[in-house]
Amino acid sequence: MSIHMIGIDHTTADVDTRAIFAFTKKRSEEIMREWLELPGIYGAIVLSTCNRMEVWLSVQEEWDGSLLSMVCEEKKVKEEQYRDCFSLRIDHEAIEHLFWLTCGLKSQILAEDQILTQIKNALALSRENETTDSVLEVLFRRAVTAAKRVKTEVAFSRANETAVDQAIYMLRHQGFLFDQAVCMVVGNGEMGKLAAQSLQQTGADVTVTIRQYRSGVVEIPQGCSRINYGERLDFLPECDLVVSATASPNYTFTEAQVREAKSQHRKRHLIFIDLAVPRDVEPAVGEMDNIILYDIDDFKAGKMTESVKCSMEQSGVILQEEIDEFYGWLDSRKVLPLILDLKDHAMDDFDFRVHKAIGKLPLENKEREQLQTTVDTAAGKVVAKLLFCLRESLGKEEFQRCLESLDEMYHGEN
Repeated sequence: MSIHMIGIDHTTADVDTRAIFAFTKKRSEEIMREWLELPGIYGAIVLSTCNRMEVWLSVQEEWDGSLLSMVCEEKKVKEEQYRDCFSLRIDHEAIEHLFWLTCGLKSQILAEDQILTQIKNALALSRENETTDSVLEVLFRRAVTAAKRVKTEVAFSRANETAVDQAIYMLRHQGFLFDQAVCMVVGNGEMGKLAAQSLQQTGADVTVTIRQYRSGVVEIPQGCSRINYGERLDFLPECDLVVSATASPNYTFTEAQVREAKSQHRKRHLIFIDLAVPRDVEPAVGEMDNIILYDIDDFKAGKMTESVKCSMEQSGVILQEEIDEFYGWLDSRKVLPLILDLKDHAMDDFDFRVHKAIGKLPLENKEREQLQTTVDTAAGKVVAKLLFCLRESLGKEEFQRCLESLDEMYHGEN
């Protein structure tokens, strides 16, 4: 068994390139099921966010497939054109990457919380479609556990920020007055809700757009107003700041739409923050007079301070402990069939030596059966305890050699 992962993210590709390889939830479900039908693949998980897209596979040891080919074939693009944008990781490198990623330590905004939720959601989606296996299941659950430990035990300055939090921080330093601003948030996913909440906490007047067919079931942050999505262009002339974070494959604001709305704009300046991948706001909007357009890549981690370096080192210690725990599980999984086989051999040996003697005792049949059952149960526990003690007292390689020697002994006798 082997773990293969391929990914593209904000460190290797810009927004438009990442958009090419983004997966909708529906397509993620479909492609995971399709890939699981291929020879040698045991499990599949797709992680697709605004900052990255990753495919995780659990495969047989000698698997000779190409993840890059599979992804590029799915997206109908040429491998050689995008090869340098992808990172391929196998086994230890992949495992270590996932643990650091889940903690937010590979995010544009260091130690942010969203990636943890996104990874839990990716695992849940794979479970729902029955495309995960025991190895990917335990690997992702262990990574989530490790991330929770880091969040609890390690302090990061300005941790748990979102891209909007960083945008607010930046705009404040530029003199933007949020308590006098009218803001519109387009998008009701996790990013949109966090954006609305963060803006509302600044004292801004925040309006959230709601798709009309979902208007009765969508919750919005307390203190925010709501309008139908179709009314966004009518409301645009009132706005100082617009945040767009949808999962739409099409622009929510085109140049033509904004130009028409701007003719009625009552404010001198308008700021757009586009947090979507693919883009929500047509790039040409940013070239218009008195309009500033930011995208997700404008909000990156700042300079690493000594305090952050210290926190990273503390996180590394915790993550290594959790990675070692995963490898312990993985190793025990590999030797489990041999342990069970040895236990069966030991019990057969015991039965041969003891039950013959029990058969000679002056007992009724029912009493003899009860005694044999009691002895078998006790012997099973003793054998299991002996094997457990061996595992705990010996190193991994010594324990493996010990099991193999016992196995040879029993098979040699047979």
